Amino acid sequence: MDHRRSDRWSRREFVGGLTVAGTAGLLGIGPPPVAAEPPPETTRIRLGRSPFLCKAPQYMAEELLRAEGFTDVQYVDLTMGTVSVSGGAVDFSQLFSPDLLVDIDGGQPIAILAGVHIGCYELLGGGRVRTIRDLKGKSCGLWGPAAPTEGRPSTAPLPLGLGQLFVASMATYVGLNSNKDINWVTHPEATQLFAEGKVDACLGFPFGAQEMRPRKSGRAVNVVVNSTTDRPWSQQFCCVLAGNRDFVRKHPVATKRVMRALLKTADICARDPERAARFLVDRGYTTQYDYALQVMQEIPYSKWREYDPEATVRFYALRLHETGLIKSSPKKIIAESTDWRFLNELKRELKG
Repeated sequence: MDHRRSDRWSRREFVGGLTVAGTAGLLGIGPPPVAAEPPPETTRIRLGRSPFLCKAPQYMAEELLRAEGFTDVQYVDLTMGTVSVSGGAVDFSQLFSPDLLVDIDGGQPIAILAGVHIGCYELLGGGRVRTIRDLKGKSCGLWGPAAPTEGRPSTAPLPLGLGQLFVASMATYVGLNSNKDINWVTHPEATQLFAEGKVDACLGFPFGAQEMRPRKSGRAVNVVVNSTTDRPWSQQFCCVLAGNRDFVRKHPVATKRVMRALLKTADICARDPERAARFLVDRGYTTQYDYALQVMQEIPYSKWREYDPEATVRFYALRLHETGLIKSSPKKIIAESTDWRFLNELKRELKG
């Protein structure tokens, strides 16, 4: 592909390319067999939106959702502390696997429907942190509101920082006690604290991880875990697609149509990362095309067909159960809060 031509794609051209016909040309597949399906039970759909570039398939799906029969497509901003898809604000969203399991364990009505991609996060360490075991006795920076110190009882638990459950899972996997062995530091500028040497490690998400890698940062940085390449993390879905459980039960046709649109746009991200990156810039998710392109090229969006999302649920549920962060067994979570029937149908339908 002519890279210069990709850079000049206008927003109108890109949106045009996301019609049913355009998608068929991009992916080498025919239009969806929606004529054989009944119309969606509702024409309104609400999706979550947050500042993470890895969720590009969700943001890019709007035109395909309209082609699937949804006339009212809404994007709702999700902030730190929002109860994912269970509070009624959104019907579907791409969300981090461990975070969903904690919500489910707390009784939230969530249905996990599919894996979307693996490998969007990296655990970065300073000079003293080269392995996960090196976190013992060290501080780990996480994005989130700074923990209050005044007026908070000493026994009160600190709020979970973004990605803390990923690191807790890693720590448990190698025999550490994440509640005792790691000093968690939540801060709105966690990566900056790491760059200044004020914390020993930091969990990076796109595109913060790209900025803090050794070649980008003035500080000596070790990539302790790259979840795209390092097992067993590279075998687990980072982001999964989840829906409000009541919505899924009441609107099975709409659910399948939403999933088809999002999984097709995941394929677009995998096969044409330049156009996906340009979309993210044009729609204001980032101003830095180079970083957006790097994220789109590095994240394996095509793995939704190959990897087993149930295995991901089981893996993280075991780790979080061992850590004491959830009480529910993997078997209970899988039985009550997952629904793979739509994914299995779409894997057959969208072969290619």
